[in-house]
Amino acid sequence: MLPMPATCWLCQMPLALASHGLCCFCLRHLPGLPVCCPRCGLASASADKACGACLKKPPGWQQMIFVSDWRPPVSSWVKRLKFFRATALSAMLARLLLLSWLAARREHNLRRPDLLLCVPLHKTRAWQRGYNQMDEVARQLAHWLQCRYSPAGVSRRRKTRIQHLLLATARRKNLRGAFRVEIAVKGLHIALLDDVVTTGSTVEEISRILLDAGAASVEIWSLCRTL
Repeated sequence: MLPMPATCWLCQMPLALASHGLCCFCLRHLPGLPVCCPRCGLASASADKACGACLKKPPGWQQMIFVSDWRPPVSSWVKRLKFFRATALSAMLARLLLLSWLAARREHNLRRPDLLLCVPLHKTRAWQRGYNQMDEVARQLAHWLQCRYSPAGVSRRRKTRIQHLLLATARRKNLRGAFRVEIAVKGLHIALLDDVVTTGSTVEEISRILLDAGAASVEIWSLCRTL
């Protein structure tokens, strides 16, 4: 018996390449983004220059790459990947993130990262969930980009309160001292992957310790950015 053909995650039409996840039509018709600051990723007057807030107080990272605002269909896929073990979505989401980075690379002349890292889970939360939802996404990207991926490059030293339940100031305090760099990163250009960036407190703290450890630069690659 022949296997069932892979289908598009949106329109259910058959796909020639299962790893693509989306047909060309659905890919072209994903919701677009407004003009966003290349540094923080928030809505801005220019996509080429840092916004006023970033000029006044630059974030710890150098570039923000993301696929979508927090809205369907990408937000729905992220929730399925994160909470319902829909790991079959990983290849398709990795491809969308790769396409977003390639577009930003053409526009801003970005260099290929030397190292990919994921925002880590505390060991208790990792045990409860059974996996880091961005791990397979990072592995796919590392394969396509031919760069190194270190799953344990950054560790979470202590369990923190759930970030989305806290206000922005409480989020920053909650994360202070929560992470540790476990590998040598001196001189490396790093892409830090997360599923959703909201206030940016988590990736800000990790970017800070990576740069303190000697990283040459840090880019944030996220599936969703709350605008």
